[in-house]
Amino acid sequence: MQTGENEQALRRIIDFTRFISLAILFLHFYLTCYSAFQQWGLTQSIVDSILLPVSKMAIFKSTMLAKLAALITLMISLLGTKGKKDEKIKARSALAFAVIGLLLYFLSAVFLKAHYSFAVRALLYISITSFGYLFMLSGISALFRILKLKLANDIFNKANESFPQEERYLDHEYSINLPAVYHYKGKVRNSWINIINPFRGTLIGGSPGSGKSYFVIRHIITQHISKGFSMLIYDFKYDDLTKIAYNALLKYGHLYKVRPTFYVINLEQIMHRANPLEPETMLDITDAIDASRTIMLGLNREWIKKQGDFFVESPINFITAIMWFLRKYQDGRFCTLPHVIELAQVDYKDLFEVLLQEPEIEVLINPFISAWQNEAFEQLEGQVASAKISLARLSSPQLYYVLSGDDFSFDINNPDEPKIVCLANNPQKSQVNGAVLSLYINRINKLVNQKNRQKCSMIFDEFPTIYFNGIDHLIATARSNKVAVTLAVQDYSQLKKDYGRDQAEVIMNIVGNIVCGQVTGDTAKQLSERFGKINQQKESVSINSQDTSISRSTQLDFAIPASKIAGLSSGEFVGMVSDDPTNKIELKVFHNEIQNDHLALNKEELAYKTIPSVRNIDQATILQNYQQIKDDIKVIVQSVIVNS
Repeated sequence: MQTGENEQALRRIIDFTRFISLAILFLHFYLTCYSAFQQWGLTQSIVDSILLPVSKMAIFKSTMLAKLAALITLMISLLGTKGKKDEKIKARSALAFAVIGLLLYFLSAVFLKAHYSFAVRALLYISITSFGYLFMLSGISALFRILKLKLANDIFNKANESFPQEERYLDHEYSINLPAVYHYKGKVRNSWINIINPFRGTLIGGSPGSGKSYFVIRHIITQHISKGFSMLIYDFKYDDLTKIAYNALLKYGHLYKVRPTFYVINLEQIMHRANPLEPETMLDITDAIDASRTIMLGLNREWIKKQGDFFVESPINFITAIMWFLRKYQDGRFCTLPHVIELAQVDYKDLFEVLLQEPEIEVLINPFISAWQNEAFEQLEGQVASAKISLARLSSPQLYYVLSGDDFSFDINNPDEPKIVCLANNPQKSQVNGAVLSLYINRINKLVNQKNRQKCSMIFDEFPTIYFNGIDHLIATARSNKVAVTLAVQDYSQLKKDYGRDQAEVIMNIVGNIVCGQVTGDTAKQLSERFGKINQQKESVSINSQDTSISRSTQLDFAIPASKIAGLSSGEFVGMVSDDPTNKIELKVFHNEIQNDHLALNKEELAYKTIPSVRNIDQATILQNYQQIKDDIKVIVQSVIVNS
């Protein structure tokens, strides 16, 4: 018990033991150097009569035994000391003091045989032995205090913030399995990141260079292709992911029941052509509204935060009316985005006369016609000009050529005709290209999220560079239709900037699987709170003038603090996975380093086959198609006006 009485009693015992040590040493000096003491006049007959029986004790029969007895009692007295901790004490210097003292203490016996007078020999022996004793007392007491007060040397609290992680390899027909290592209780252990339910959505985060593509996305592509998934890949930096997907298909294509066809939509280096407004997929006017919203918000990202405003909704309604007119005219023969762009540039007088021929869009264009008839031209320009200006950025012969073809349909997870479609972007032209690719994604989404289809994986690298209207709805409902959605972002702030705070929060909170590399700020804080807390041991030191005490306690603290997430190395990831009723995972949170076989991957990449060219197209054909679309619009306007 740490009571005052017990501590006082202990202190008395320590003092008494040390007194015994000094008494033994003094008696040894007196008995060994008795002649010298006589010369110095320090002997008394009464003292001698008392010490004579003591001298017959076994410990005083030899110099070594007496010194050992004094040393042992000294060590016993030091065991119970609690001296104040001095931060300046160095273990090396304390040990040096103890060793020097020990040598002086035992080697001083040499001076008893020196060629000096006995008094000089006795003085040297007593002095050197005493110095050795004091050196040992100083050094050993310092050593005892250092050992007693030594705290954990885990400066960055790594041991406390480690926790058990999933070490089982849980593989099945849908899973993504990433090998990793982690630290726990001072040991490096093997583990697995088992994304056993990718249909609940996967968010991959990390700043540039954190290893999102190299350590995670490439394995999602190869593993899903090896397991028979159809696939849509948004390749922001073409052809990084496209090349991986193409070569994975060459390697695992034979495992499919029906081998998928590989398609690439590239708006700069023309590969395949496809019409995102193909009339067969636009079943009613709501499809046209959705497509119009996607392309307009994709071209004007700042409008995303202003949805519902008059001058945002008006251009969307205007383009919707044009799209639906072309869908209904001659059964959609001219229903392509290039035709929409060209028809939007027609003069108001002719354009409104043409659009009025379609009853279903009369409600949409009525505000524009009213403004035109009432000569409110400034209002009309505000409503329409923003749409014209935005679409004018897409007026390119190459774009027109790609967007007006029909090499394939968008039902990529059709069991009878599965497809792997890669949408290629260029970081230098991401705004314009991203808007068009967003329209492709929107149309594919409409057909993919249906029942009785083949399992499908949709992977979006640098997701904020496109506008995906309804991504939250896709993640929420696609699970039952076997559609796995993977979103790669650099930071939550980037998502918030491009999609608005509300939509960004929904995306962050709705995904079931998170794999995140180095991020900072609000993103790191949100993730740290999401991963929860664990019991951690805390130590505290109390230093006063007499004593030093250490207290240890346990308390709940963040398993992965925000500062730790902000300092992750490349290839090091934190996250949480979700499970399902048939595959339970108790240890869902992880903080580990994904293991890539760099030599094998490098060898594999060197053996990659290049993506073959699909068509050799000359500039004349592209320009001819461009002009044909313009001529089509002229013919449509003239024929409608004449027949009206």
